[in-house]
Amino acid sequence: MAAKEISARRWTVRGRVQGVGFRYFAQRAAAELGLTGYARNLDDGRVEVYAAGPDEKLSQLAGLLYRGPRWADVRGVEEQQAAVHEYGGFHIEA
Repeated sequence: MAAKEISARRWTVRGRVQGVGFRYFAQRAAAELGLTGYARNLDDGRVEVYAAGPDEKLSQLAGLLYRGPRWADVRGVEEQQAAVHEYGGFHIEA
């Protein structure tokens, strides 16, 4: 068994989360935690965040996503397990 088990999660965050720096907030938080993945705006006004890494770090990111950056107003977060994909860091998708 690997020393650090890697798993992945996908969150969809609703509320006032577009146009307030949410994706950049998620990118900075994930990078500081050493996670890989992406953040992107969805057409319905939500933000999708996908991250892969150790469970403990994913849980820390989840806690931050529930708060969001200063100007965000997070009204709900859906979280689900996801397949692990390899990303060379954490990036923002258009």
